[in-house]
Amino acid sequence: MKQLFNNLFGSGESESISYNDFQKWLDNALSKQVPENVIAFNFNLYEDLNKIWSVELVGTENFNLEDEDWACYEVSDFDTRNNPLKWKNDIHYKKVPETVIPFIKRYLEEGNYSSVLKAAEGVGIGFVSGDIEIVYKR
Repeated sequence: MKQLFNNLFGSGESESISYNDFQKWLDNALSKQVPENVIAFNFNLYEDLNKIWSVELVGTENFNLEDEDWACYEVSDFDTRNNPLKWKNDIHYKKVPETVIPFIKRYLEEGNYSSVLKAAEGVGIGFVSGDIEIVYKR
């Protein structure tokens, strides 16, 4: 059963996401060359079926605190859309950002590629159809 879960969701069988899972996933994403036109990052959250949640990282060519649509200006050469981090947790959708934000903040402090995120104008998180919370602003 665990192998089936790993094949489907990639992050192992877990009722919640761990910082270790998040760090490995983000290290993999940020170890790649970030295009020069990426000026900000956003962690997009999604609700999949049966309380499966996923997060992807996108680079954007826009950052504007007055306009949350900045996250829509994705740089096509930089995203994790084909490799999102997925986990299962039976929580209300409003609690999902509260689960991931501490991991982002911790990564900004001690992550292997935290300098990549900190070089950006800003880092946000939110559901694609919802509000964005700014986690970091340079």
